[in-house]
Amino acid sequence: MTQTIPPLPGTAGNEPGREPGDGSAVDNLVQQIKGYIQSNRLTVGDTLPSERELGEKFAAARNTVREAVRILKAYGVVDVRPKIGAVIVNRHMDAVLDLFSFQLSISRETFLDIQGFRRLIEVGSADAIFSAVNDADIARFRKLNEEILDAPSKVEAAERDFGFHAALLELADNQTVLNVYTTMKPIIVKLMETGKESHGLQGTYDTHTRILDALEKRDRLGFQYWMSNHLDHGLGFIDRSVDAQHPEETAPEA
Repeated sequence: MTQTIPPLPGTAGNEPGREPGDGSAVDNLVQQIKGYIQSNRLTVGDTLPSERELGEKFAAARNTVREAVRILKAYGVVDVRPKIGAVIVNRHMDAVLDLFSFQLSISRETFLDIQGFRRLIEVGSADAIFSAVNDADIARFRKLNEEILDAPSKVEAAERDFGFHAALLELADNQTVLNVYTTMKPIIVKLMETGKESHGLQGTYDTHTRILDALEKRDRLGFQYWMSNHLDHGLGFIDRSVDAQHPEETAPEA
């Protein structure tokens, strides 16, 4: 996943009306490193060149490099690890994931909100997916689908199910969309687990197969129909799950 780095407070490189050389040496180097990350499509977990290599590449003094890396670390862009160096991280995403960890109870409203979000992204990306897909991709997706059916547990099946949908979205080649989708992973996976506990794995496998059949035939309407149907399908199981957790709210009056 490509790390998108926001402009950093106190750095001059992106301020309107300023040329890159107008800021301090440290400010300018921070922006140069940012540009290096983006132009080389470095992702979370990738390492930056060493301080010596950064200094040589950008004609910067060692102390300047060290201070620029410190700033990037302070803003959650990199983490400096012993014997490894500066590793790209995403502390902003970590904070979002921590927030979602407190919101994993599933209600009808949560389901509708999350699946509505997924529909906008997954159904809405159909044109981009169809423009990029090839026979090798479809074969890969079918293998991923079979791995869901062979999963040793519902938890692992949900992880593989998420991987299947994320792999489809990768074809759309919109890194921002994929980043946002991945940020939502904890609660999406929780929804997937709930559905599999009620419905088993065969239903997921069968609907994925219909989605892939439509993709292979280049049938956009069929793809959108089956994807939308797939996203709606779990609502009945969510309702039953909520009823089971709160029987007093659904019991008929005497």
